[in-house]
Amino acid sequence: MGQGFDDIFAKHGALLSRVANSYEANEAMQQELLQEIAIAVWQGLSRFKGDSSVKTYILKIAHNRAVTHVAKQVKRLDTHQYDQDDKGSDGFVSQVRSPEEVSSQHQSLERLLRAVRALPLQPRQVLTLSLEGLSYDEIADVCGLTKNHVGVILKRAKQSIMQEQPHA
Repeated sequence: MGQGFDDIFAKHGALLSRVANSYEANEAMQQELLQEIAIAVWQGLSRFKGDSSVKTYILKIAHNRAVTHVAKQVKRLDTHQYDQDDKGSDGFVSQVRSPEEVSSQHQSLERLLRAVRALPLQPRQVLTLSLEGLSYDEIADVCGLTKNHVGVILKRAKQSIMQEQPHA
């Protein structure tokens, strides 16, 4: 394979962090999920056969781990509401913008993340992979779907998100 875990995580760590963020709203739980994903990627690298790109392979691992994480959280009867006002560095804020623009952008991003997190698991997974720039073929490979089914799910997920977003 040629790439070690450290190299892969250095290159794709931010991507894996965004995956964790799209599945988990609570910052502490995001970090826990990211650690679970990192361990799963580390363990899975020995099974990588080169049938897909490394990025697609680790995203498949990450999303499978995230699905398992969400399923465990759903099964817990003692789940509690997380504070939606937690502010964390999201890495998307440009330093060139005014404070008002930064605040507006941050609020828009938070609304989008809440809408994505509210989607059922499969549409959330497909939409997240699409937002990461994967092709329909790559998403189909990661999710175990057909390319056409990916298109249908993605269209419905986007429609759902658009219905939730206020029109500016």
